[in-house]
Amino acid sequence: MAYFIWKDAGLTSDCASLESMAARFEETAALMRRMASEGFQLERRNDGQHISHSDAQLFADYGFIDEAPQVQQLGLIPDPQG
Repeated sequence: MAYFIWKDAGLTSDCASLESMAARFEETAALMRRMASEGFQLERRNDGQHISHSDAQLFADYGFIDEAPQVQQLGLIPDPQG
């Protein structure tokens, strides 16, 4: 399953006013609600909060980069020799 690790590294650190901070929180909340409605899930793990989706194409359509180990990202390719 494709996932990325959510790290809050200053969601509002570039905001110049309380109004801009509120707008940023509202935009982020709307995005997270839309993601939830489209099947994204949050899972807590030792290395942080993983946001994942079982549909790798939808995950990529959002512009996310899959942080799963490469071995997990590879699909099995059928052997043409049988």
